[in-house]
Amino acid sequence: MFELSALKKTRFYQEAKEEGVQEGRQEAKFEAMPKMLELGLSVQQIAQALDLDVAQVQQVAQQARPNE
Repeated sequence: MFELSALKKTRFYQEAKEEGVQEGRQEAKFEAMPKMLELGLSVQQIAQALDLDVAQVQQVAQQARPNE
């Protein structure tokens, strides 16, 4: 029978795990942006701090502040 420890050693498992970690990091960045905007940071400052494109931050900023 294929054991869990053997599965964890496979390249497929390692790649899937890393992909999940990366997605989690990206999600955390997007969740932090509205709070950073509330604190008065500029789109450029947020992009630099989170290592994101300015366009990505602008998109979130527009969604967070639809009236502006």
